[in-house]
Amino acid sequence: MFCNQATLKKKILFEGLGLHFGLPVKMYLIPADIDTGIFFIRTDLKKKEPIFANWKNIIPAQLCTKISNKNGDQIATIEHLMFALYSLGITNLRIEINGPEVPIMDGSAKIFIDEILNKGIKQQDKKMNQVIIKKSFEIKDGRKAIRYDPTKKNYLEVDYSIEYNDQFIKKQNFFLTDAKKNFKEVFSSRTFCHQEDLEKIFAMGLAKGGSLDNAIVISGTKVLNQDGLRFSDEFVRHKILDCIGDLYLAGFFIYGKITCNQGGHELTCNLLKEIFNCADNFSVFSDKSNIENKKIKNYQSKRPIEAVV
Repeated sequence: MFCNQATLKKKILFEGLGLHFGLPVKMYLIPADIDTGIFFIRTDLKKKEPIFANWKNIIPAQLCTKISNKNGDQIATIEHLMFALYSLGITNLRIEINGPEVPIMDGSAKIFIDEILNKGIKQQDKKMNQVIIKKSFEIKDGRKAIRYDPTKKNYLEVDYSIEYNDQFIKKQNFFLTDAKKNFKEVFSSRTFCHQEDLEKIFAMGLAKGGSLDNAIVISGTKVLNQDGLRFSDEFVRHKILDCIGDLYLAGFFIYGKITCNQGGHELTCNLLKEIFNCADNFSVFSDKSNIENKKIKNYQSKRPIEAVV
C-alpha cells in the first residue's frame, strides 16, 4: 500500500532542554520538498552539513539514539521526534537545531505530535517508495532479543515485553497493532528511570536536563511524579515508542511484526543494520513499478535532494 509523501504546512519552533546534555535548544521543523527526506542541520556549527535520519548514520550512544554525518556533526536523542514523524507520515523535513540534542519536552512524543497536527500536514504529489523485507531476522544479547517477521498485513505491529527486578514495574507486555493508526496508544508515554540508578547515570555525564517534568522517576513501590502515571503500563508503552522511532531510521515505513523482550535503542538499531546491510534482504518498489530490487541510486545520499523516499 503506497502512501503519499508528506511535509508540514508551516514552520514549527520547539524550545526546551536536552535530556542528557542539559543544554537549552531551539529546534525548527521546516517544510521540505518532495524527495528530500528527513535531515537535521546543526545551526550552531560553522559547517552546516545535513545529518540524515538514516540507519547508516547511527553511532554508539548511551540511553538514547544518536546519528552523525561524515564530518562528525552529531545529533542525539532523536527517537521521540522520529516516532512523531513516523506516526504522522512525515517523509520530507528540514530540522534546524542550535545544539547537539533534540529537546526532551515532556519526555514523550505528545507535544511534538500535538503541535504538528495543530500547524497542519501537507500531502505531496508523489508516493513514498515501499520496502518489502523478505525474511525473518533476530538479534539477541543475553536475555535481550528483538525479532522482525514479515506478514501479509500492510502495517507494523509491535509485541513488546519488559521485566525489571524491582517492586514497581516488574513484568509488563503491550501489543500495538497498526502502529501508525493507533499511535495514540503510546505517544504520550514518558521516559523513565529508577531513583537508585540516577547516581550512576549522572556519573556517566547523562540526564543533566532530566526532571520530574520530563521523566518518570520510580522509588521503591511508587513514582515520585505528583501527577502519577498516564497509563498503568506506561513503561512498556514508552519502550514501544522508542522502538518505533528508531525503526523509522530505515528510511521507509516498515510493515510486518516486531517482537521484543528487554530491548533498547542499541538492539533495535542493530536489527536495522542486520536487515539493510545486505541488498538481498529486501526489495524496494515504487507505485509505478513492480520490478523487484528496483535500483534507487540516491538511497544513501548526503544531499537532501538525493535522499531516499
